[in-house]
Amino acid sequence: MRVYVPLTLPGLAKAHETGELGDGPLVAYAVTPALREWYLSDDIEELEYAALNRAALASLRLLAADPGAPRRRVVVAVDVPDRSASVDPGRGLDPAALGEVRVTGPVPLAKAAAVHLDAADARTDVAAAADALPAADAGDDDARFTVDGAEDHELLWFATQEIPGLLGSQG
Repeated sequence: MRVYVPLTLPGLAKAHETGELGDGPLVAYAVTPALREWYLSDDIEELEYAALNRAALASLRLLAADPGAPRRRVVVAVDVPDRSASVDPGRGLDPAALGEVRVTGPVPLAKAAAVHLDAADARTDVAAAADALPAADAGDDDARFTVDGAEDHELLWFATQEIPGLLGSQG
């Protein structure tokens, strides 16, 4: 199963250093039954893209919680055994948890298929979105518009071999 793990650049640096995305359980995003129902598509590429975008929003939440992290969303696409990823039945219908899965056990960075990262020119919008996220969650329409501004930026695709170079250009 392909899952999308939200990180920050410091989180990616730690994963690169240790060789693991974490010991688990990790929060990740995948094509779940609830995501399929919400997105109303049978096209697996569209569904995977929706899961990636859910992970990008989770990365933005990580940035909001870590003001010192460079303002670029990071998502690592990794393949894990189906049995190691599960939906929390208590959150399965929660709109905020669409596509959310828990991945058990260690997740080696070597299993990663790709890294998705904001381009440098997205930093300003991502920073504003991270700052606006609490107000957007509280229902502020202007703040929601600001958060949507970050979502307008497509995450770029990078091969895992490019991680050292990405970390060298963290700013």
